[in-house]
Amino acid sequence: MTVRIEKDGTVWTVIHSRFEARNAMDPESADALHDAMLAFNADPKANVAVLWGEGGAFCAGWDLKYASSLMDRDAFQRDMIEGLAFPHGANGAPRGPLGPTRLELDKPVIAAVEGPAVAGGMELALWADVRVMGATAYFGVYCRRWGIPLLDGGAVRLPRLVGLGRAQEIIMTGRKVPADEALRIGMCEKVVPEGGARAAAEAMAQEIARFPQAAVRADRRTAYETHGMGLRDAMRREWANGVEAHSREGAAGAARFASGKGRHGDFKDIA
Repeated sequence: MTVRIEKDGTVWTVIHSRFEARNAMDPESADALHDAMLAFNADPKANVAVLWGEGGAFCAGWDLKYASSLMDRDAFQRDMIEGLAFPHGANGAPRGPLGPTRLELDKPVIAAVEGPAVAGGMELALWADVRVMGATAYFGVYCRRWGIPLLDGGAVRLPRLVGLGRAQEIIMTGRKVPADEALRIGMCEKVVPEGGARAAAEAMAQEIARFPQAAVRADRRTAYETHGMGLRDAMRREWANGVEAHSREGAAGAARFASGKGRHGDFKDIA
């Protein structure tokens, strides 16, 4: 099995283990990773997921040995045009080539990136809400040199993170983007010493997971839903999402604060 799940309380670490291929994604792995993320989203006991590639590589992209088999016109029609085509609505679509990249989950996912996250592997990392990179990890549209376009949201998500001009330069040149640059331009959110990405991502996940989750998810959802909206429409959406969450958790949380919890910025005891 190329994908397994390790659980620590309400945090799931979803592990892609195809290290002999630098965690390049074949159809079996993509199916398994897609299903694992759906299971995480559906489990009421799960709050935050960490996505990690075992063996020193996050993901070297789409398995080009499999991709080369699609040179046959019938295979391309069957596996790509029909097998991965979009119907109406993102969540109604089959999985993306890299697995969960078309899913719009209700809960946070943190990518723990070591080594290469290139081509589709970069797209998989960009699908996550947050990226934690080891110091020697790197991104890059390495599929540029083989004539394979971005198919898992990379050309959509990267400009939203780093801006259009910078994204175009990275996409068109296919160059390596090392961790320190990724942090500087907003392509990742944290860089840690080599080998420490999983532990750092899991620590961040535990920090997020201990908060009341309705508010976390409402604010996360608003950030996505209001991207590109005008100010007034965006604030209406924020209000609607926030009021729903407050009705479920906010009054109880305010009562805990009134009783003395969390004073002076101390978040250690908020339950």
